[in-house]
Amino acid sequence: MLELHVDQITLPDGSRVTREIVSHPGAAAVVPILPDGVLLVRQYRHAVRSYLWEIPAGKLELGEKPLCCAQRELAEETGYVAKDWAELASFYTSPGFSDEQITLFHASDLQKETSRRTDEIADCRVFPLPHIEQMILRSKITDAKTILAIAWIGRRLSEGGQPVRAS
Repeated sequence: MLELHVDQITLPDGSRVTREIVSHPGAAAVVPILPDGVLLVRQYRHAVRSYLWEIPAGKLELGEKPLCCAQRELAEETGYVAKDWAELASFYTSPGFSDEQITLFHASDLQKETSRRTDEIADCRVFPLPHIEQMILRSKITDAKTILAIAWIGRRLSEGGQPVRAS
């Protein structure tokens, strides 16, 4: 559940200001790698009144660990499960007004297990990494977590980085 807090704070120069902060339980996101590319989902995002291509992601449930959330979201949004997982990064999405933190994972050795288990996803498709990079450059992908994830995974793969099996 999201909460809004209105805080009065003192800045380093001594001035007092009001800040509205959205408290968020956190989220996990996953870059699912298949032999022919990265699996992306297309989802309607009401806040921006548009369908966006994104990596699978979702909000942490109460007490849920980020890896468990990433595994759940991958299965729900794509129908895939992965054997190999590596945590890539953890970052704040909009620290100017929210404490939401996303933990980003790389998932590989994927197997199709089930059909998608959510009606929120309009499409699910594999794109070669260079095609995704071009989509980003042409503003066809505008979701910040996805842009960051693709940059991160592109760098990791270009350096020969391999995922590790999660326990």
